[in-house]
Amino acid sequence: MARIKDVVVDCRHPAPVARFWAAALDGYEVAPYDEAELERLRGMGVEDPEDDPTVLVEAPGRGPRFFFVLVPEPKTVKNRLHLDLTCDDVEAEAARLVALGGRVIAVREGWTTLADPEGNEFCLFSS
Repeated sequence: MARIKDVVVDCRHPAPVARFWAAALDGYEVAPYDEAELERLRGMGVEDPEDDPTVLVEAPGRGPRFFFVLVPEPKTVKNRLHLDLTCDDVEAEAARLVALGGRVIAVREGWTTLADPEGNEFCLFSS
């Protein structure tokens, strides 16, 4: 049987999108940059982690991991895959996510559809 290892999100600017999702998801954080990782980036000609073409967001000991990967083209149409998130208070959580850089697309009975800073849609449901 297959198991989910990673969820990969194409981005124009991986670092800020990764920070959004790390702040949005309970227990997740942008993976720290140790000296070996910084050296690997420098070997690719990347001096600043803000310009990292592949940023990892993870919850240590839990899964899945999320990779935010640089691609040259912008998002142009609706996602073919999206995340459904749950929370105790949809209105308050939607406001928090908007403050982080997301935006509300639609409010429906039972859930709210939002987009991350690059327009990737996701849904927020009450738990």
